[in-house]
Amino acid sequence: MGRREELLKIVTKNGTDEEVKATQLVDELVFVEERLRELKKLPFIKVNPKDPSQQKTTPAAKQYKELLQQYNNSLKLLLKMGGDFGETEEESPLRQWLNSRKEREEDVDVES
Repeated sequence: MGRREELLKIVTKNGTDEEVKATQLVDELVFVEERLRELKKLPFIKVNPKDPSQQKTTPAAKQYKELLQQYNNSLKLLLKMGGDFGETEEESPLRQWLNSRKEREEDVDVES
């Protein structure tokens, strides 16, 4: 099973028709993964041979950083489509407090 099939399986595990919607996203993910592998082979830091304390990041490092961010965002989106991401997401304490205040105000309005 190839990487593309593995990623499509994440989306279609529930038997939904999300595969059609996710095909382009999966193709992009596979492309970015391949590009990230290629970039890993290149140096990320350029060191001055006369003064090793002087270092610069290379264009490969900058591109790797940008692609990794894109990859992470795309992967989150894919996992949301598959239902594996965000299911256990709890309500923030601030939102809980606001909801409790809202319920109290509604109770007061009803009693008036």
